Amino acid sequence: MMMENRQKFYRIAYSYVKNEQEALEIVSDAMYKGLVHLKDLREMDYFITWMTRIIINTSLETLRKKSKLTQYEDYMAEVKVEETGQDQNLDLYHAIDMLDPDEKSYVILKYFEERTYREMSDILEMPQSTIKSKIYRSLEKMKSYLEGGNK
Repeated sequence: MMMENRQKFYRIAYSYVKNEQEALEIVSDAMYKGLVHLKDLREMDYFITWMTRIIINTSLETLRKKSKLTQYEDYMAEVKVEETGQDQNLDLYHAIDMLDPDEKSYVILKYFEERTYREMSDILEMPQSTIKSKIYRSLEKMKSYLEGGNK
């Protein structure tokens, strides 16, 4: 099951660190942690949810260790924008980047990983109503940033 979902795990890790090598290391570390603690998983039906939580925690741990809240600015500096549509996408990614790591988690899980509120509740270990309000606040923050001229 781990190998089948390796790409999904990589995308999640990469969405945090924006660095291919670090994302691969995070996935490897998380898979190791998952194997070591597999005996702690009560129901195999929740394996993907459980591993997603390990990937997120390992990603955040990596960012904290390196005192990097984000590497997105470095990544964006290398991107050359040629079309207006790309400008809008870049603005959106900048708005996401302005969020703190927890807020980023809500947006990434909901809109990039297309998780349900129930799945997010299991992954983040918090009530669905709390997740909904946190997503709403995160989106409002992004909207404010986008309407403010990206300053």
